[in-house]
Amino acid sequence: MFRQIGFDATAMCGQDMGMESSTRPWGSYLVLSDEDDHKVKRITVDPQKRLSYQRHFRRSEHWFFVSGEGKFVLDDVEILVSSGAAVDIPVGSAHRIENLSETEPLVFIEIQHGTYFGEDDIIRLDDDFGRASDQSEPVPGTAPR
Repeated sequence: MFRQIGFDATAMCGQDMGMESSTRPWGSYLVLSDEDDHKVKRITVDPQKRLSYQRHFRRSEHWFFVSGEGKFVLDDVEILVSSGAAVDIPVGSAHRIENLSETEPLVFIEIQHGTYFGEDDIIRLDDDFGRASDQSEPVPGTAPR
């Protein structure tokens, strides 16, 4: 015999537990874990939106796609991804994800691994929202573009 147990879904996903979340022009994210050596986010990309084409110099990332369909780019190589797919992003590699759907969000879990996870470790190479980094100064460890 099973007994139905009521629960608060917002508390289950951390919104009432003081977890960091942010709304961005492309969608939103919720931090699920933030430790010294890793950070885990649930990222939702709105229909027809895409993240910056970007790199990080102090962390690698692993993305596991939970729902939706998208176009993933890693160092100018494009692949289609959908629920159940996973990709690895080495330190310093340029990457982005685009939601191809006109109606459904694209959701993935991002696991960051490294020594630093601050937003200032994002070098935006291209951005649909005018946030691309100033590339007039050379970025350590990169060839000029």
